[in-house]
Amino acid sequence: LYMSGFGNEFASEDSRCPGSLPEGQNNPQVCPYGLYAEQLSGSAFTCPRSTNKRSWLYRILPSVRHKPFTPMSCGDLTESWNEVEPDPNQLRWKPFNIPKSSEKKVDFISGLHTVCGAGDSKSRNGIAIHMYTCNTSMIDKCFQNADGDFLIVPQQGETLITTEFGKMMVEPNEICVIQQGMRFSVDVFRETRGYILEVFGAHFELPDLGPIGANGLANPRDFQTPVAWYEDRTVATGYTIVNKYQGKLFSCQQDFSPFNVVAWHGNYTPYKYNLENFMVINCVAFDHPDPSIFTVLTAKSTRPGVAIADFVIFPPRWGVANHTFRPPYYHRNCMSEFMGLIKGHYEAKEEGFQPGGASLHSIMTPHGPDVDCFEKNSTAVLKPERVAEGTMAFMFESSFSMAVTKWGLDTCHRLDKSYYKCWEALKSHFNPNWKPSSK
Repeated sequence: LYMSGFGNEFASEDSRCPGSLPEGQNNPQVCPYGLYAEQLSGSAFTCPRSTNKRSWLYRILPSVRHKPFTPMSCGDLTESWNEVEPDPNQLRWKPFNIPKSSEKKVDFISGLHTVCGAGDSKSRNGIAIHMYTCNTSMIDKCFQNADGDFLIVPQQGETLITTEFGKMMVEPNEICVIQQGMRFSVDVFRETRGYILEVFGAHFELPDLGPIGANGLANPRDFQTPVAWYEDRTVATGYTIVNKYQGKLFSCQQDFSPFNVVAWHGNYTPYKYNLENFMVINCVAFDHPDPSIFTVLTAKSTRPGVAIADFVIFPPRWGVANHTFRPPYYHRNCMSEFMGLIKGHYEAKEEGFQPGGASLHSIMTPHGPDVDCFEKNSTAVLKPERVAEGTMAFMFESSFSMAVTKWGLDTCHRLDKSYYKCWEALKSHFNPNWKPSSK
């Protein structure tokens, strides 16, 4: 069960405990059912009301009852952006390997691998992009990111995400956002893979629509927030809380499940969204519009119009532009562009760019359609056609100049070192004797 809306003031209580939400106040002397009141703040107390994020949780035991945190291995999760020398080349990765469950059990946390990023979680300004590849569920273990928000994009395999606010089933072609500080556990049912965009110091919001008007793109009503669900479970062998803090991992033990929230209310919640619900805006006359029209969510910087990160998708749509080269144009950009593919074939590179793989076109590094795409679409009959049918590509775009990790460049062994060759056969069509046709 879910509640609909983006950034709403929600209120939910587990149906097993009617009346568990206090009436008329947040912090009564004694809460209903003998629960503890605990506030989770996602913004400074004094933020303007329009940006103030907090929720009140009514739980069987408070989060503070745990043993001390101690450092643990970070694996391939990192915030060290100087491991290797910068690489300005166009980069493309073949589908990232998923470990076989018969060979090694890997859960969501141990299956996190940082590909690239920039900035600093300590100063609360930056991003990181991770892959997750796992094959087993988290048992008596949950994850908390004290550094920022996770936007999770499943590519293969369903994930059941249990949070302090309730449960979400998230499938490929859906996304979910787990905001800073929210504890969650991930159950998987087979070998599973996906992408994560992490932002420090900002939260995702719906983009302003400008001249589009009041409706379109990702509509608020299509976002879903889970309803309250609790378990009152003692774990004698110890329940593990894994905390990502200042780019490092720490763990602590407690003897009860953290998913003991009987009721909650507020506007700071996890949520999910089905990409099929995106209302596509596209050109109906000529030229190729900027990919900004495909923005699902944005994390704004302090500079107007410039994002820390945008989440952009390229869904199935109609192409009808007249006397126009319809695929993406050749481009150099002051932003970084990281692309992934959930399913299908991306229109500008039908060969080589595969589901579960990725590409990174760094700041001012040229990129665009490969040879086959250019030649085919330069002579195509321009009739209305379906574009990207059966496909879902996406982009994490950022104003940060992202550094690639050692894992991304070397350890993963998935970097396609022949990527540059897809443009090698581009030839000159220049004709100095060309004359405009007489009308």
